[in-house]
Amino acid sequence: MDSATELIGARYGALGVVDPERPRLTGLFTAGMTDEERARVGRLPDGRTGLLGALVEDPRPLRLDDLTADPRSSGVPEGHPEMRSFLGTPIHVHTRVFGNLYLTEKPGGFTEEDLALLRVLAAQAGIAIGNARLYETARQRERWIEGAAAVTTALLTGGSAEDAEDALMTVAEQARSLAGAAAGVILQPTPEGGMEIVTASTTDDPGELVGTTIRPGSPVLVQLLGGEPVFVEDSATDPRMTTPVRSRFGPSMMLPLRSGGRLIGTLALPRLRGAAPYSAVDRLLASQFASQAALALVLADARQDRERLAVFEDRDRIARDLHDLVVQRLFATEMMLESTRRRAGASAEEAELLGRAVDELDSTIQEVRTAIFALQQPPAEAPTTFRGRVLRETGGAEALLGFRPSVRFTGAVDALVDEPSARKLLAALRGALAAAHRRPGTGRITVDVGVGDEGAWLRVEDDGTPPTTVTWP
Repeated sequence: MDSATELIGARYGALGVVDPERPRLTGLFTAGMTDEERARVGRLPDGRTGLLGALVEDPRPLRLDDLTADPRSSGVPEGHPEMRSFLGTPIHVHTRVFGNLYLTEKPGGFTEEDLALLRVLAAQAGIAIGNARLYETARQRERWIEGAAAVTTALLTGGSAEDAEDALMTVAEQARSLAGAAAGVILQPTPEGGMEIVTASTTDDPGELVGTTIRPGSPVLVQLLGGEPVFVEDSATDPRMTTPVRSRFGPSMMLPLRSGGRLIGTLALPRLRGAAPYSAVDRLLASQFASQAALALVLADARQDRERLAVFEDRDRIARDLHDLVVQRLFATEMMLESTRRRAGASAEEAELLGRAVDELDSTIQEVRTAIFALQQPPAEAPTTFRGRVLRETGGAEALLGFRPSVRFTGAVDALVDEPSARKLLAALRGALAAAHRRPGTGRITVDVGVGDEGAWLRVEDDGTPPTTVTWP
């Protein structure tokens, strides 16, 4: 604008940047006005009315000797400097109108030569702006690609349960940073048919974002569940937005995280009220990022499933080896000792010794079978069977006792112990383990759980001071 006013000899100049999606100005850069004149004008024209609006609606060169006599002249703010002569021409970037150059107040008025000079200047400006835009778009695209690659790497290299829990936060943080948003929010579908914010990355206090829900039937929800992105100019005033936190934000993008026809959730990127709206390039790159992030989430989930399956297969193999090799050999040894005791003419002391060896082998077999059962249970899930619940109680007591109690089951406890009896037995078991922990010198606890004709029963023995046996019922 400084070059244009100097070249043409105008007192005032302005460059109005046109919104590419609707007829209005998104920026107005002036030359020739002092700070005092700017302060008197206050809010500059938005290009919706007057001659500025006429050039926005019909971007063609325009020259006037007296703009106040033109019927299109209106909407001049109070305190605006008095202007008469007027010269305007559009700036084209490639095939689209980027904005308009306006010049006013040249002594003697503007000539056709001035208009030709301004059009040449506008053409050169369009080339420079186009190159700058291409460069910035390329840099912006590069940043989004690098961000998507970082998300993919983070999701596919993490292996722990904590890494899996942080997957959504990784996506939200990267997207917020790349989009220049005030928050990066992940929503997931709820059983009721709505959506709930499960993860929020913000530049300040997230407040009450996490846990906020979009009610079923909301207009924005219909689009999201259908896999369509939603772009909002002002979250606080858009009727499609119904969440109580919408008043905090302005422009927003809501992008479905969808892969293979499955909706994983929604990535929302709101900016603060009054912030610049998202451009078409922002929307395109963010949508591509959301698609790649959704694919990475699916792949990470599949990788974790494969790792869990490998663990289950390995545990199953160990359980089979224990059952097919160790238990059978122990059982064969037990049978040999039992047969020897019956056939040999041993003394009472030797017979008692052989009997104790047989009992120890039988107890060892029961404990190995308990270990086999534990190996066959999914390690990350709460047990649903009665046997599994007993093992969970004894396993949890290990942290307090410093050792794991020995557990033996008799009979088909999973099939025959009903739920009321199971709850009472587990309560008695917890009490016995807690009492054993309180007694000094406890270094061994044996738990026997069984079911027979009389129903379920429990026996807990410890070697504390004094040694104690608890039976139920």
